[in-house]
This record gives sequence, structure tokens and C-alpha cells, in this order.
Amino acid sequence: MNEKIRQTVSYLESNGIKDPEIGIVLGTGLGKMVNLISIDQEINYEVIPNFEKSTVEFHSGKLISGTLGGKKVLAMQGRLHYYEGYSMQQITFPIRVMKAMGIKFLLLSNAAGAINPDYRKGSLMLVSDHINLLPENPLRGKNDESQGPRFPDMSCPYSQDLNKRLLVIAAKENIVLHSGVYASVQGPNLETRAEYRLLKVVGADAVGMSTVPEVIVANHIGLPCSAISVITDECDPEHLKPVDINDIIAVAGEAEKDLVRIYTKLIETL
Repeated sequence: MNEKIRQTVSYLESNGIKDPEIGIVLGTGLGKMVNLISIDQEINYEVIPNFEKSTVEFHSGKLISGTLGGKKVLAMQGRLHYYEGYSMQQITFPIRVMKAMGIKFLLLSNAAGAINPDYRKGSLMLVSDHINLLPENPLRGKNDESQGPRFPDMSCPYSQDLNKRLLVIAAKENIVLHSGVYASVQGPNLETRAEYRLLKVVGADAVGMSTVPEVIVANHIGLPCSAISVITDECDPEHLKPVDINDIIAVAGEAEKDLVRIYTKLIETL
């Protein structure tokens, strides 16, 4: 693992990417934030040593280095998913690389379905906690103590300081920012009525297919993180209608402007 990280860091530094301060992961339909970045470098995942190619059509699969809000950022325009066939170690490898590059904070985003009946599509949810329903864990296997502890604490996986700042910023910007629990499932299929009922019973406010593995690794390597979900559909099992992925992408794209405002304001303060 460490040798692969060194190889990747060496390649990125040789391409002019040095000393980033903040890492950003842009989820499904949420790639327009890069339009606000003053871009220095833009590299496709498939040419980066030890990175995997993004196979999801709505994910650009590019690593972007530049400046946003007066800070040097390193942004993943599109992430990797377990349902694409990659291992948990493969999909979280970029998080370890960004930490090795020097980032001090990690900001994540995703598209999610609302389990909480009070949430409406097009709104935002700050992830206060999560429920991991994925069948694998990125920390399974022999632990490397140089990366982090064998049994990392997860009592507070999302930075309380960052989350408090985000709530204050949202209030000042008059943006509705719910705070709730995100459940991560394998996908790629959406859930059945019975599964939505189960998710509500276990305490989920929203459900998606990503983010949690990256947060587990962020905690393993001591990297403060926050995550915001864009609510793209309402998952009421009693009134469930078929969902078109194109509708999800459209809703995410429309709501992204509020997500971008909140994260940009936060970056300016870090």
C-alpha cells in the first residue's frame, strides 16, 4: 500500500500537483463545482498510477488541481464505487493519496434518496452520522500502523467543527440544510418498498451507494471530513414511483448550486 501511494504521489508531483490543502469528492451529478476552480492541472484517472477508471457515465473520472476560495484544492470529479466491481481498497485509495499529498480536510458530496418524509428532492442534507450496510470494509486485511490504528474509533466520523461551520454558513445563505443519517448500500439497483421501510426503521434519513468507505478511511488516517447529500428523490414506500436516473441527475445538477455555495464559503474560512 505505502509503495503504491508513493508511486502515485511521485507521479502527481511530477505533473505539478503539490501541497494541496483541501480534498473534494464530487458525487453523481455534482461535477460542476470544478467550474469555480482556477484549474492548474487536470488528469484522467486511468493515466494515474494505481488509480482505477471510473465506469459510471455520469462521473467524469478526473483529478483536478487548482485554487478555490483562496485555497489549493485537489478535487475528484467523480468517484469510484463498489458496485463497479472494484474492491473497497481500490475505491478508497485516492483518499489515502490525497492525505499523503498534504490535504488537511476532506469534503465529500453524493446524491441520495430521502427516507425521512420531511425531506424534499432538491434539498441538501448534512451527514451527521451513517449506517454502513455495504458487504465489505476498506480496512479488512492486515493493518499498516503507519496508515492508522487497527481499530479506528468511529464515535464521531464526521468533523463536528466542520459540520457546525456548514450549518452556520447555510443559515446565513438562507439555504435549507437538513442534518441526518446516511445509509450506504451496495447498489447499483435502487431499493424495494420493503427495503425503504427497513431503512426507516433502522434510523436512516437518506440512502445512497457511496461515501461511507471514504469516510472510514478518512478516520483511519486521521483526516477530518464532512459530507453533504443532495436529495434527488423521495423514497416513500407507500407512494413509490419508478425513478429515472436522468431525473436524478437533473435534480442533482439543479441543487448543486447551493452545495457549491456552502462548500466554497467553508473553504474560504479553512
